[in-house]
Amino acid sequence: MPRYHTLGKIPHKRHTVFRKEDGSLYHEQLFGTVGFDGMSSLLYHNYPPTQVLRVEGQVDLTPKIAVGKNMTMKSFQGFEVAPKADYIESRVAVLVNSDCKIVLSSPTASMNDYFYKNADADEIIFIHKGSGKFRSQLGNLDFKYGDYIVVPRGMIYALNFDDADNRLFIVESTSPVYTPKRYRNWFGQHLEHSPFCERDLRVPSELETHPEKGEFVVKIKKEDLLYTYVYATHPFDVVGWDGYNFPYAFSIHDFEPITGRVHLPPPIHQTFETAGFVVCSFVPRLYDYHPEAIPAPYNHSNIDSDEVLYYVDGDFMSRNNIGKGQITLHPAGIPHGPHPGTYEKSIGKKETLELAVMVDTFKPLQITEAALGIEVKDYYKSWLH
Repeated sequence: MPRYHTLGKIPHKRHTVFRKEDGSLYHEQLFGTVGFDGMSSLLYHNYPPTQVLRVEGQVDLTPKIAVGKNMTMKSFQGFEVAPKADYIESRVAVLVNSDCKIVLSSPTASMNDYFYKNADADEIIFIHKGSGKFRSQLGNLDFKYGDYIVVPRGMIYALNFDDADNRLFIVESTSPVYTPKRYRNWFGQHLEHSPFCERDLRVPSELETHPEKGEFVVKIKKEDLLYTYVYATHPFDVVGWDGYNFPYAFSIHDFEPITGRVHLPPPIHQTFETAGFVVCSFVPRLYDYHPEAIPAPYNHSNIDSDEVLYYVDGDFMSRNNIGKGQITLHPAGIPHGPHPGTYEKSIGKKETLELAVMVDTFKPLQITEAALGIEVKDYYKSWLH
């Protein structure tokens, strides 16, 4: 994220002596991406962040692929993914490629016994249902319905939920997640035409510092294997940090839609970008205001990307019989468009109250066995009159 932030105590100069009250040194850690060329932060720990007591085996989390190559439009009932108490066990990958994993999750309990680190991927966690506190090495963020939480790879975190009814839509990215570069000037500041700005992005403001020693479990995912590390010091022993690489939250309700006289294409809804896919937010907005405008999207061919829509709330004007938590997959190579009747029906309408998250990938998505278990049968026939 192209924005500087600092929290807690840090020395005047980096890579210099920084002592505790007892005279011993704090331990500096560079937390960076893209080698030493990407965004980074400097963390100051009470103890070296390298003290591992033991490693207690590994679990294979590799998604089981059911359909490796797909040319059929499909839909899945996301809310049919069964709730599970454990956060990691609740995460169900439904669509995957080498750039990303699209995951559904319905955890019913907070992470009280361990911490989690995804060493492979940045994560975009969309909160469809639930509220609570995201806790991390670099500080805490409150979250609720409609929030995106962007978590840099390698960040140790825990999710504390207010109750048991939670639904998450998670996108894992093997390349860093950024706000779209066309929204930013050459200094990194968001421009006036951007649908959101730095004021809308919530950064950590509450730093937990735990200087305890003991046994602390951190479950680390690397190359789809989950390792259980037991550290000798609490992972949240940071007394201060500064830099550009940190978790933050953004509410989909703070996305300001871009509208026009005639229907505008999906890039106006773009919220995040990566090297392998983009994420867009469809929010309540006024319709096109040309006197003869057709607000419903025109038929279009996805020649270069697979399109995934996750339906959050409201009445999605171009689709029939779509419910909350439902996913549609329109693969590259074939056209798709509004369902029968919705094209004509949209004429003269003044606004839409839809809420949805879209993921467009540049590589084809594979369909997992778990996805087929919640598939809406014969969705591809739903365009027949």
